Amino acid sequence: MGEETNACQGPAHTPAGKTAAESAVVMTHQVLPHDANPAGNVHGGVILKHIDTAAGVVAMRHVRGWAVTASIDRMDFLRPVYVGELVTVKASLNLVGRTSMEIGVRVEAENLLTGEVRHTNSAYLTFVALDGLGCPRPAPPLIIDGEVAERRHRQALRRRELRRQAIAEERAGG
Repeated sequence: MGEETNACQGPAHTPAGKTAAESAVVMTHQVLPHDANPAGNVHGGVILKHIDTAAGVVAMRHVRGWAVTASIDRMDFLRPVYVGELVTVKASLNLVGRTSMEIGVRVEAENLLTGEVRHTNSAYLTFVALDGLGCPRPAPPLIIDGEVAERRHRQALRRRELRRQAIAEERAGG
């Protein structure tokens, strides 16, 4: 039998590093009735879609190419979002591995009548950079610049280790 060839052969080089600020994004969306349940609360799936979109933009900006969601590590629904409010989604890189990136996302809701702003959701997502064939490719390293970036990076390293432990335990049947 002939040998099978793998379309994913591995990249030739690693791109130059970038800071989190170079790919960070802030997106807004005014909540309308079709986004909500009969009680006027925004569906969790609508919030998840905005979070995934914002994180995807960050990942694609960082790699200047395709990137896909690999996992949503954590999603916290802290407070409801209501029809008529302005949702602001802030997303930024916390950690970059060889081909993967952890992106932290913070969601805030603003009551446009009172000006009150509430932190409503937080999430951590992992994206993988892809080449034109859909194979993982190297992501530019993350340049850590400043205390906030250092803290986020340190926390992301802890989360990555916990994810790896959980995956190993699942595979071992634990």
